[in-house]
Amino acid sequence: MKTDALLIFTRNPELGKVKTRLAKTIGDEKALIVYNDLLLHTRNETSALECDKFVFYDTMITDNDIWSEAIYQKKLQAGGDLGKRMQHAFETLFEMGYQNCIIIGSDLFDLKAAIIENAFKKIGDHDVVIGPAEDGGYYLLGLKASNTLIFQNKEWGTSTVFEATVRDLESYKICLLDRLNDIDTFDDLKRSSYDWAKLNRDRSVK
Repeated sequence: MKTDALLIFTRNPELGKVKTRLAKTIGDEKALIVYNDLLLHTRNETSALECDKFVFYDTMITDNDIWSEAIYQKKLQAGGDLGKRMQHAFETLFEMGYQNCIIIGSDLFDLKAAIIENAFKKIGDHDVVIGPAEDGGYYLLGLKASNTLIFQNKEWGTSTVFEATVRDLESYKICLLDRLNDIDTFDDLKRSSYDWAKLNRDRSVK
């Protein structure tokens, strides 16, 4: 067991249940294609990282998917809102003995392995590492101890999450990473590095 652990929160890729805001513009089938591409990107950027890696599924653990059991350990997210689910995931890994834990989602084509590696380096002399997202949330959170406060009383999924979290961390030494664009809407997709025009070229998309 290593001292560093990466937590990857994912949604099970089901038609009509992922990227619903994006689907309002491009439809459920294309939104599912985008989300599967996001999952692949996240796997490709994390698979070689020098840390233990955990995938937390939202509804059910899936065998024989893109997340190889040789590289990723698989767990199920707890119930409750996003804050409760993240808090439970952090507590689970700290109880397992990990010293530095970083959580990411699977919503960013702009997220690279080097960003995560840098976050693990920064947490060495900081209490918290946080990567703000352009929509007012955050795409990465690194802790080296459980912190229940930052997971409570947040309006998850809104533009207030990052600022509210930073307010809760006023007494902590924080490292802020670069602001990145996560994919929730079609405008987000167009601003990203994704070849979104491929959706119109893909014959499997009707």
